[in-house]
Amino acid sequence: MDTFTSDQSIIKKVLQDYSHFLATANGGLPSYLLFDDEHGQYALIEGGWQQDHYVHDTIIHIGIVKQQIWIHGDNTEEGIAPELVAAGIPKQQIVLGFRSPEVRPFTEFAVG
Repeated sequence: MDTFTSDQSIIKKVLQDYSHFLATANGGLPSYLLFDDEHGQYALIEGGWQQDHYVHDTIIHIGIVKQQIWIHGDNTEEGIAPELVAAGIPKQQIVLGFRSPEVRPFTEFAVG
């Protein structure tokens, strides 16, 4: 299995695990996994009615860009990057894309 395919599998597994966690943590609000292997895009969204208002949020959005894992959006409490590292993706391969380029050198992750 090449690195690209391995990264895709890891990202999917981490998002699936997080989706299962959300199913019990958010009071029954449905979550949806979106996987686009052809374009290297992966997302976890939640949507549905919560009391009297409609919710539609992107919880996590990850892309594979030039063999790096770009976290474009992360609306989790702890952050998804440590989960990716624990699953086997090196920190130097992960870019916190939602952080400004000026801040990225001060994180423990790649700058992009």
